[in-house]
Amino acid sequence: MKRTLSVLAICACAGLPGVPAAAQAPAKGKVVPGIEVFLQAPPKSLIGKRIGLITNQTGIDRQGRSDIDLLLKSKQVKLVALFAAEHGIRGVIPPGGDVADEKDASGLPVYSIFGSIYAPTPKMLEGIDALFYDMQDLGVRQYTTESTMLLSMQAAKAKGIPFVVLDRPDPITGDIVEGNILEPKYASFIGQGPVASRPGLTMGELARYYNGELKIGAKLIVVPMKGWKRGMWLEDTGLPWVKTSPNIYRPETAVHYPGTVYFEATNVAEGRGSDMPFEQVGAPWMDAVGIANAMNAMKLPGVRFEAREYPIKEGYGKYPGQNLHGIRLVVTDRKSYRPLRASLLLMDRIRTTHPKEFRVETRESEHGQVWGPLERHAGTDKLYRAMEAGTLVALLNDWDAQAKVFARKRQPYLLYR
Repeated sequence: MKRTLSVLAICACAGLPGVPAAAQAPAKGKVVPGIEVFLQAPPKSLIGKRIGLITNQTGIDRQGRSDIDLLLKSKQVKLVALFAAEHGIRGVIPPGGDVADEKDASGLPVYSIFGSIYAPTPKMLEGIDALFYDMQDLGVRQYTTESTMLLSMQAAKAKGIPFVVLDRPDPITGDIVEGNILEPKYASFIGQGPVASRPGLTMGELARYYNGELKIGAKLIVVPMKGWKRGMWLEDTGLPWVKTSPNIYRPETAVHYPGTVYFEATNVAEGRGSDMPFEQVGAPWMDAVGIANAMNAMKLPGVRFEAREYPIKEGYGKYPGQNLHGIRLVVTDRKSYRPLRASLLLMDRIRTTHPKEFRVETRESEHGQVWGPLERHAGTDKLYRAMEAGTLVALLNDWDAQAKVFARKRQPYLLYR
């Protein structure tokens, strides 16, 4: 019992003395998620509290039991409200779809924090003593779970209540950092904070980073996992896989997502509506064979490019009901594969091969600036300008340097070795 309590990281700022460098490993090397660690030995400061929970279908224990059910049965805390982020409390609402307030099957109220608002309001938090967070992330800045966490932590700070993160693995390891650091000017809901595109952090570590670097000053409580190591992929953890959102079908999808997500900002389909979303890209006008051959000639580490034709379901994606000439990205070595570099080089090859057909989408951002989704995804306006200038490789090399800077800067906030 005492050893479990010793790994609870309770911090209002970074680098507090006594915060452990690593969580303790359980028997047989199985990773124990934060929800189970919490239920085994909740911090005394939270016992008896009325809590709100931000979660979805991924908030489960090793047996697949929902956090909602587990916390409702707990005699240590009283679960009184749920909060639903993008895709809803059960994860079935399409990307960008409206998430409405509702009543859960448990009888608890479910408040939407995706749509007109993106964090709990003071009214929603009335009668709540602590705000809990437990959703499986994909380990990439553009996945909106990260923005939900940051904005909700700020809401908890404003209310003066603890913000509790029940930690889970980074499914694509915590020892690979990739991509540029977001420029604050380009902050949006697909990138709120100044972190690398692939930060290599668990949500608990990311919360510590934001709380310290952005000087939020929240009463942050991170409940670490037991047994997680930085080099683990999700399949190494022994934890059950649950689709994190409607188009993330399997753990392999998460490996590609840090790169292929950028195709959302173009008129090249990122695979939604196909058999392999975010593992292949395509368009009706694309010379897939020629582009795949050109990409393979680059001999990028850890990945192979395969030309294939595939259909898009009616009502889905950018080319519904059409057959696409596509390129599938196949991982040959996950450790050396850098999906962001591979996908952006692929995007540039498609652009140069099809200068008349290829298009980057443009629209106003939610902040009113006239810059489009590619800038939002990249967290900068330098990406497409580098493509047009023929300096993409130089930019990607600069992003590698930024990733190294971030990897050093995150060190005080790490909880695991």
